[in-house]
Amino acid sequence: MANIYVKFDTPEEIAQKTEEALESAKNTGKVAKGTNEVTKFIERGDAKLVVIAEDVDPAEIVAHLPLLAEENEIPYAYLPTKEKVGGAAGLSVGTASACIVDAGEAEDLVNEIVEKVAELKE
Repeated sequence: MANIYVKFDTPEEIAQKTEEALESAKNTGKVAKGTNEVTKFIERGDAKLVVIAEDVDPAEIVAHLPLLAEENEIPYAYLPTKEKVGGAAGLSVGTASACIVDAGEAEDLVNEIVEKVAELKE
């Protein structure tokens, strides 16, 4: 586990699907990028899936996200790097977190990820 806020190891298969879902939602639905935006969408209960980078330093930047997501019953997953999160969200730079607000064509993929992440956390 990379950091204090990483609550479970994400298998490569789920990480790839998470990246794919974020990319698809960016193109056909709606995503929010950056920890401040993600925090707002979680608090409002509008996030469908939160994606957090495992290499955020200092960890305090995103340490509240897993707890806040659990509190609001919103699923979350991890990607190994900020670059992967940023790239999948359509940014040319890395970002610590992003979330899917409207899954668009990635709806089935998001549901599959949510199911598998729930199994990991048991």
